[in-house]
Amino acid sequence: MSQRFNAQQLATGSIFVALAVMGLKIAAWMMTGSVALLSDALESLVNIGGAVMAWFAVRYAQRPPDAGHPYGHHKAEYFSAVIEGILIVIAALVIVHEAVNALSRPEMADWAPAGLLINALAMAVNLLWAQVLLRAGARLSSPALSAGGRHLMSDVWTSAGVLAGLGLALASGWAILDPLLALLVAVNILREGWRVIASSVNGLMDMAAPEAERARIEEIIHRSAAGALQVHGLKTRRAGRALFVEFHMVVDGAMSVRAAHDICDRVEAALKASLPDAQAVIHVEPEHKLEPAGIKPR
Repeated sequence: MSQRFNAQQLATGSIFVALAVMGLKIAAWMMTGSVALLSDALESLVNIGGAVMAWFAVRYAQRPPDAGHPYGHHKAEYFSAVIEGILIVIAALVIVHEAVNALSRPEMADWAPAGLLINALAMAVNLLWAQVLLRAGARLSSPALSAGGRHLMSDVWTSAGVLAGLGLALASGWAILDPLLALLVAVNILREGWRVIASSVNGLMDMAAPEAERARIEEIIHRSAAGALQVHGLKTRRAGRALFVEFHMVVDGAMSVRAAHDICDRVEAALKASLPDAQAVIHVEPEHKLEPAGIKPR
């Protein structure tokens, strides 16, 4: 399904999915009074905030370059992901507060099994949408969609643990399992919040393209730079969807500017054909700049 929708449409869908899931989880909590189910519902509130921020970030990131932002607005999605990570941490702290209070007065007055079924339905919806976002995030190189997908998968595992634990509490009559499960939920949410923040900060710090992508870039240059003597000093960085590639290309000192420019055009076209979001900057140098570890075109 993610193949048919763009990032803006998927971000809009995330808002509606988050609202629906939160409604289901609140209904489950009201039917049971379970602190663990309340903690699960509180995390869905964070999902809504994250989905709204992702919508704005995706929309802003799609703006074309302008005088103030000549390299585009791609990094806006990283800010959204960082803020979502912070919201996740805040939600975890609220859950800890509720769980600690409940530890002193564990109750299991009326845990309706139907409430657990409703929460299971919410979990299934989250699982399906998380897979959509993760696939789309990888396809579109969208940090905001990927962060949303990872957060929903954390929510899915949280819900699964809560449901299993509450089922055990119902079977055993141990009401203390409810706040204990809420604390475990909080720890899991804190871990996911840290992962979202760390990965997004790496993006803001101009992290290089992954090794597999760099190897692909080197192979493209190797095949398309015929006529050049060597390519060296390759540097890459990811900024949301955009991939920036910079390198030095050594040519025969007697080669005309037009001929060297034709090679550059050919390399840029090959990069664009294989990596549509790539933007290349090529520094042409005469042959006395040869480096031992450079790439030799075919």
